[in-house]
Amino acid sequence: MRRTIMSISATSKADCEHENVYAYEAPVRLWHWINAFCILALALTGYFIGSPLPAVPGEANANFLMGYIRFSHFAAGQILAVALILRIYWVFVGNVHARQIFYVPFWSKRFWREWLHEVRFYMFLTQNPLKYAGHNPLSQLVMLLMFTLPLTFMVITGFALYGEGVGRDSWEYTLFGWVFWLSPNSQSVHSFHHLGMWVILIFVMIHIYVAVREDIVSRDSIVSSMISGERLSKHTED
Repeated sequence: MRRTIMSISATSKADCEHENVYAYEAPVRLWHWINAFCILALALTGYFIGSPLPAVPGEANANFLMGYIRFSHFAAGQILAVALILRIYWVFVGNVHARQIFYVPFWSKRFWREWLHEVRFYMFLTQNPLKYAGHNPLSQLVMLLMFTLPLTFMVITGFALYGEGVGRDSWEYTLFGWVFWLSPNSQSVHSFHHLGMWVILIFVMIHIYVAVREDIVSRDSIVSSMISGERLSKHTED
């Protein structure tokens, strides 16, 4: 995997270099923001599906609030699933940065050496961050374990639960009903699906913190890169 790396300590005190790399292509950025809105909608509606409102005002036949909540959840989930399929397609046709969050080079000693350096940097044990055009090794591993795999798990279990509701003759149950062979207890699938939501939400909070931190500490344009696609790095040493 080709990465652009530079240590801040390699620059002189009088120098100030700017490196601009087009890292994230338009489909990757579009997928990022679709995910953001879908996850927000799924988390909110999923919470109310798991903990329904105790009552709604008026006659029961005049209220469809929970129905609208469920419809919004299912719609957001289907959009998320289609976007994930298209994103997997882009892994094969996009640039090198498009495939980073879908695999980790466990066999590479260099990867783990740089991963350890990033851990030390985030623990404030070193002041010399390495510069990457794409994801650094730590973020690459975290995104795989806390986002890519959990997101795939949520799509699979979500369609399995939806297929159980619409019936065994549905295409959803035909494709995803095997989930209930692994876990015959439907409530267990519901529970794991619920826990998966919290894994992704915890990741989102970490992701936002790290993105803002990188902008400030490492002087990398992390936040704006998901709008423009360009990673701007400022190499200085005070």
